[in-house]
Amino acid sequence: MTNQEILSRVDHTLLKADATARQIEQLCRQALEYSTASVCINPCHISRAVKILEGRIPVCTVIGFPLGAMTIQAKVFEAKDALEKGAREIDMVINIGRAKDKNFDYITDEIRQVKTAVGDKVLKVIVETCLLDEEEKKAVCKCVTDAGADFIKTSTGFSTGGATFEDISLFKEHCGGKCKIKAAGGIRTREDMEKFIQLGADRLGTSSAIKILYPEK
Repeated sequence: MTNQEILSRVDHTLLKADATARQIEQLCRQALEYSTASVCINPCHISRAVKILEGRIPVCTVIGFPLGAMTIQAKVFEAKDALEKGAREIDMVINIGRAKDKNFDYITDEIRQVKTAVGDKVLKVIVETCLLDEEEKKAVCKCVTDAGADFIKTSTGFSTGGATFEDISLFKEHCGGKCKIKAAGGIRTREDMEKFIQLGADRLGTSSAIKILYPEK
């Protein structure tokens, strides 16, 4: 697999709370230079990124991030606001507490409402696998596919763990090809990136891909 084949699947990411305007501009210019799948940034930076990227690379943003504990109405508002500002991909965090309560009807409903707001744009659903047991992960796979989301995503990168090979395999089995898969959080090597893709990940969320693939830069 070539570097470019990998990068074409990478959401080039900067979600740190202290990210500066200059860092966001650098992220966007790298995305243009290396033709990544998108840039993934916090909502306050959408307008700046859209202006730099000029439609050549999609802007992805996060909502309900990183805890997922906002109301459904707040997540829907965030999604609509992000789209109005030019985002084309939305990564939402589910209400993890509701999943731990086994209230999967709630999870399905919140995903469905956000997907309705997103429409024909891309919705990726972050389920924070490190906080779920295996049966909860399987149940959440059903929530994501039943609600019509475009992707299921492992992690925010801000909790107790990131993507694992086992979770990607579980997603592949239990999403049944009804949605795509994004591995995110803790991806540190080229070997990891290739293995995640081989296991079924269609996207990778990482801030380190360019540094990993082009260490001399």
